[in-house]
Amino acid sequence: MKKYKFIIDGSNYDVEIKHAEDQTIELELNGAPYTVTLDKEVPKPKTPKLVRQEAVPSTDQGAEVKANAITGTIKSPLPGTILDIFVKSGDKVATGQRILLLEAMKMENNIESDKTGTVTEIKVSRGDAVMEGDVLIIIGA
Repeated sequence: MKKYKFIIDGSNYDVEIKHAEDQTIELELNGAPYTVTLDKEVPKPKTPKLVRQEAVPSTDQGAEVKANAITGTIKSPLPGTILDIFVKSGDKVATGQRILLLEAMKMENNIESDKTGTVTEIKVSRGDAVMEGDVLIIIGA
């Protein structure tokens, strides 16, 4: 677990703590095992709890959408600015086809369709600022 070196009254001691629970500590002192009981309770360290918001998926998550990957929405995976739109309403799109160029954190990100279908509505224009999860394009059958 943890190793320590102590010098007490000029003598060197190597201490390795093997296990600590409540007031009992199992350790090894210069190779010899010892069990030590503390005379007062050791407070447990408070570990902060990390709370994260649920990640916004890039597309719809309905069962029918996952099953056949047709129709639904393409959402922004992160906040940024729309630099270019490569499709227009009425265009047929296939899975993996590049549909938008999004600048985020000084980097250009290609947004690809994960659906097959027809673009029914484009919700953004070039130069628009978008937030994570904003609907960018709607794809129909």
